[in-house]
Amino acid sequence: MSRVGTIARRTFLIGSATIAGGVAFGAYMVNRPIPNPLLDDLAEGEAAITPYVKIDANGITLITPRAEMGQGAVALQANLIAEELDIDPASATLTPGMPGLAYYNAATLEEGAAPGYDDSTSTQITRYMFGKVAKLIGLQITGGSSTTPDSFTKLRTAGAVARETLKEAAAQRTGVDRSQLATKDGHVILPNGEEIAYTALAAESALIAPVEDVTLRDPSTWRLLGKPNMKRLDMVAKSTGTEIYGIDCKVDGMVFASVCANPAIGGDIISFDATTAKTMPGVQEIVPVTGGVGVIASNTWYAIQAANAVECVWGPGSYPENSEKMWNVLETAIDNEDYFNDRQRDEGDVAVALETDDIIEAEYRVPYLAHAPMEPMNAIVLVTDTKCEIWSGVQAPIWTRDKAVALTGLAPENVHVYVQQMGGSFGHRAEIKHVEQAVEIAMAVKGTPVKLTWSREEDMTHEFPRPPAIARARGKVSNGQVDTFDLSVSQAAVIPSWLERNSGIAMPGPDPSIAHGSWDQPFTIPNYRVTAYRAPDMVPVSTWRSVGASGNGFMHDTFMDELIHAAGADPLVERVRLCFDGTSRKVMEEVGKISGWDGPSLGENRGRGIAFCMSFGVPVAQVVEVTNTPNGIKIDKAFIVADVGTVLDPKNAEAQLFGGMIYGLGHAINSELTYENYAAQQDNYHANEGLRLFQTPEFEVKILENGHHIRGLGEPGVPPAAPALGNAIFAATGQRIREMPFHKHINFV
Repeated sequence: MSRVGTIARRTFLIGSATIAGGVAFGAYMVNRPIPNPLLDDLAEGEAAITPYVKIDANGITLITPRAEMGQGAVALQANLIAEELDIDPASATLTPGMPGLAYYNAATLEEGAAPGYDDSTSTQITRYMFGKVAKLIGLQITGGSSTTPDSFTKLRTAGAVARETLKEAAAQRTGVDRSQLATKDGHVILPNGEEIAYTALAAESALIAPVEDVTLRDPSTWRLLGKPNMKRLDMVAKSTGTEIYGIDCKVDGMVFASVCANPAIGGDIISFDATTAKTMPGVQEIVPVTGGVGVIASNTWYAIQAANAVECVWGPGSYPENSEKMWNVLETAIDNEDYFNDRQRDEGDVAVALETDDIIEAEYRVPYLAHAPMEPMNAIVLVTDTKCEIWSGVQAPIWTRDKAVALTGLAPENVHVYVQQMGGSFGHRAEIKHVEQAVEIAMAVKGTPVKLTWSREEDMTHEFPRPPAIARARGKVSNGQVDTFDLSVSQAAVIPSWLERNSGIAMPGPDPSIAHGSWDQPFTIPNYRVTAYRAPDMVPVSTWRSVGASGNGFMHDTFMDELIHAAGADPLVERVRLCFDGTSRKVMEEVGKISGWDGPSLGENRGRGIAFCMSFGVPVAQVVEVTNTPNGIKIDKAFIVADVGTVLDPKNAEAQLFGGMIYGLGHAINSELTYENYAAQQDNYHANEGLRLFQTPEFEVKILENGHHIRGLGEPGVPPAAPALGNAIFAATGQRIREMPFHKHINFV
């Protein structure tokens, strides 16, 4: 149940229902209401009761500001509003709206403020403060599995406020007290059964103050949320090939462009010769862009071919020239106090515990990884002397707008970003370099819309990838139990690199992502230490699906498995024994039940492995069963259990979990980016294979609802996949794999 505080006519206290009764921050800038952006340009007869609902005589529009990248964000947001508004979400027009401070994402920072199992008072205060920071900096972003936790109360409240305000408009029209009115299917229902459509009340509701005192409906009364038949509103279009993605977008009069940029990410261009390119079919203009060259042509294919024909002299990169030297940088930084980042886990006395001869040691490595979504980067940009319009799939529309403001010199209110449907991202479209390039090209041909599309090769080789990491582990077992666990992780910083490059905000302090997925695991070990070392920046890096946990989940859990094996304990039983968090224990116990776990051995040449990782507040346990065939490892079955607190879309939640596991397995087996002469060597899918259909196992997924908080599932299915597979391979073959991709060490069929 939730109640909303005061809502002024032209404002809506985003998140007020969440913070009611919370800690008073006492600062005007933090607590001030945010203007409703929909009120700035309302037409006659339109009502925008909240920033998420606009109604006129022709219909209802729902604003769904979290970007759609295939994860079902738009459908979820629409259903959250529609549940309280009493409409069929399929009957409404859905739009991401324009960038605006009202659409800030508090959960992005709140979820990273502390481990998901920590609900102490101090942690709740910290999360609250982090959420307020998100408001202050206008953090409108999609990512961090935050759409569900950020939207859950916020959007239901928006729907409830709109519903009650429409009822009040009907009450004033009919003279019937609002308490006597009901709603159903977009209508206000009078006691005598008469129905008044919401659309017929739009003009009247625009003239009255929003009803601010609302009670959210009990989950037991939900019509849409939590139901197995809750619909993905884009499913028909995606199933029939009629969905319009950013790359499909068209604007009248547009020309087409592509780019050729320095293979050394961030490097300069010294000179170029476009003599040949200028003579190629369809080429209209050659335009310098930062770090490269843009080509304008009559279609995308011509633009890409001509861009490839431009002869360039490139400046060197600012990082080591090849992968070997990059690994040397990581090796230098690990266990080196000059590169100390943080140590958020230090229990018992690890140093004393390791002063024995029976130490177990291991080293793990994870490589650079490309995001590699199906849709390459693209944007349409129109620049004139008075405005700039941008059509592109981006995860951070305010930052996108601000980059265009800096490049064009236009006022923010004259730069418009129309966020498009994305054909995948995995963090790729949290970057906006492609939009910057499109703006630069469009400024050279003002008044003409320019559609920029990266070639697949440009997209793969100009990644801001996931960084590589090295972990060195030492541990000890005693009396059949894990006694000491010491993990050191060396990695370049992700969040500072990404944040400053895209927003201009310099992040103070250590980078929490370096040890995310290792220090924050819910285990009690007598001597337990996790240390993060921040290696020097190399290839500029970015967020990748599950960020730090994508690598740390593998390194932390694999070493846990090694210690458990050395102790002679059962991998599931010992993990459960070590776990202090009840919700996480139930997740591990349940994956044991659905997989029929009775030990790692399944007979000759067969084995299974279990792995656990809590990331983004979601505990996830996975079991993988494999067979060691004469031709290599075959993955037979996979089992997944997670706890999200409350399941809102059961089918999509399952899809996110096994989709994340497929993504994690494919990258564990096959994928890496290596560098030579500053450039990425893998330039297309043939060199960056995902899990193939014939390799994909049978999945069984179960989602629990024991947690106290509602969580998102876009990323947590990824981290346990690699260690579960590696642990299964060990069980079947006795071979322990400590480096990704696994195909370097063992064959797969």
